Amino acid sequence: MDMGLKGKNAIICASSRGLGKGCAKALASEGVNLVINGRDQEVLSSTANEIRNKFDVKVIEFCADITSKDSQTQLLELCPAPDILINNAGGPPPGDFRDWDREDWMNACIANMFTPIELIKSYVDGMQDRKFGRIVNITSSSVKAPIDILGLSNGARSGLTGFVAGIARKTIINNVTINNILPGPFDTDRLRSGFKFMSQKTGQSEEEISKARAAGNPSGRFGTPDEFGAACTFLCSEHAGYITGQNLLLDGGAYPGTY
Repeated sequence: MDMGLKGKNAIICASSRGLGKGCAKALASEGVNLVINGRDQEVLSSTANEIRNKFDVKVIEFCADITSKDSQTQLLELCPAPDILINNAGGPPPGDFRDWDREDWMNACIANMFTPIELIKSYVDGMQDRKFGRIVNITSSSVKAPIDILGLSNGARSGLTGFVAGIARKTIINNVTINNILPGPFDTDRLRSGFKFMSQKTGQSEEEISKARAAGNPSGRFGTPDEFGAACTFLCSEHAGYITGQNLLLDGGAYPGTY
């Protein structure tokens, strides 16, 4: 299926590795020019070169902490009129809520709630004027099924979800959709950091925890960034103009509910 995206321009936050990189590769395969972002210049450049060598698209590297206002201003100057915006940020660390102070909560909300909202604010009106826009927020399955040790993520990402539920119904009239993808267990650094935390807490090895977690998923495995990127690309495509304000759960069937 042709996604109808050739020649479009996308900003993908936190895309030097993991799920963001999966999205970047999938969009590039459809002929989308990219602005990719990360904090480690070496890793970012490696990802950019990998994509340039495989796909005939333009790739701009933006090495910055996207949560800072200065970086957001620079991004707006670098790419003032994207067709696609993928909001993504590493989740806050796991832990016990009794150990978190106000600063921990503020950092979580800045990264996983305020920054996506600020970027949407920067770009959504231009998208509406041009009559095309696709905004996808990468959140977490914990929005739908909270994970006790990820309380910071549960709270901050749920706030973003509530915000999107309102605005997404206002923009679709102009062919601008806003949706969230809720990843469950995907084979990323983020997942492995959780195994490390649990290993320290329980005394089990990280390998034992990983095998048990994979076996406990109905699929018997973890998802891959490429699978995630493919789903994201469909939501960004010309075929998804009737989908907005939705929370697409990608978790291998782990969530047991009907709704």
